[in-house]
Amino acid sequence: MNFYQIKKNAMDMGDEVRQANEKLNEMLANPQTPTEDIKAQQKVVDSAQERYEVARKQMEKAEAEAKKKLKPNSEPSQLSEKEKRAKAFAQLVRNTMAKQAVPASVYQALGDDYSTGGNKFLPKTVSTDIITGPQEHNPLRDISTVTQITNLEIPRLSFTLDDDGFIADGDTAKEIQAKGDTVQFTRNKFKVKVGLSETVLLGSDANLTAYVEQELTNGVTRKERNVAFAVNPTKANEKHMSFYDDTVGIKKVTGSDLYDAITNAVADLHEDYRENATIVMAYKDYLKIIKTLANGSNTLYGAQPSAVLGKPVVFTDAATKPVVGDFSYSQYNYDINTIYDQDKDVDTGIEKFVLTAWMDHQIKLSSAFRIADVQASK
Repeated sequence: MNFYQIKKNAMDMGDEVRQANEKLNEMLANPQTPTEDIKAQQKVVDSAQERYEVARKQMEKAEAEAKKKLKPNSEPSQLSEKEKRAKAFAQLVRNTMAKQAVPASVYQALGDDYSTGGNKFLPKTVSTDIITGPQEHNPLRDISTVTQITNLEIPRLSFTLDDDGFIADGDTAKEIQAKGDTVQFTRNKFKVKVGLSETVLLGSDANLTAYVEQELTNGVTRKERNVAFAVNPTKANEKHMSFYDDTVGIKKVTGSDLYDAITNAVADLHEDYRENATIVMAYKDYLKIIKTLANGSNTLYGAQPSAVLGKPVVFTDAATKPVVGDFSYSQYNYDINTIYDQDKDVDTGIEKFVLTAWMDHQIKLSSAFRIADVQASK
């Protein structure tokens, strides 16, 4: 049997001991239970406990042998910072999967001290030579604000003059009056699970680190993108995160076609927001605009999108309708608490490395955005 089969056997034995003890306690709590049955169940408990102890020792022995195989014969005297981090992250994953405590030195090598639990996790691009799915991308990360502060509270406007009477945009003044002049970020828990095969887990530190980090990044990035562009959020705590949800109150601007709607939306923004506006839209919608404007000519196909639409353009298929606005008023915040855990898919038997994180996306000012929509034909 390999290490994971031995480990599974030990875990199964542990479950058997627990269930036998629970049954014994239930029998003891029932005065109607015959003494002979209690004695028989006690023998079951003792037998299960003995089997578990043997399985546990086998697991510890197999684990020690696996660690010896992973240890290089001659380790370089001086590792680079990148190598140190890869080694530390790989140890974090392996210890978590084996349900062992993670040493403080590992957290320190990852750039955090032990008191905060090693929580400096934010999505980033990593290289890998393991074949995985395409790297996920959230285009809002390039134009929105991303922070990692617990219980974050910020003003809706980065600056004001004397009072709200000097806010030139009437919609902004009304919004601040209705919602208050501060934005409070909430803690919304989500999990990302990375399936790990035995070959990956027992492979090199560099490959294990690259593989797990990329998959964690993909999962977190997809969550960021999905909550921001959810058409009909089903979870109450995610409604305020979506540009499209009616409760957020972003104004819809229409036009006879998509080009007309987008340019109207840009023009409808107050100049304070229009100056730094970006258009976020699906690439297929942009191609429709080009096809209409080009009218058989190939000239526009080589033009920059910003030259065609008059503002910088960011593409994502998640944007079912173009969102136009100053995306500095879109902000993601992560709570510094991050938990690493181990799980198992009972259907497939695949072991999983699990990240639990807390995140919020706040649209600080709805008046800084517009949604472009084609006017319904009569």
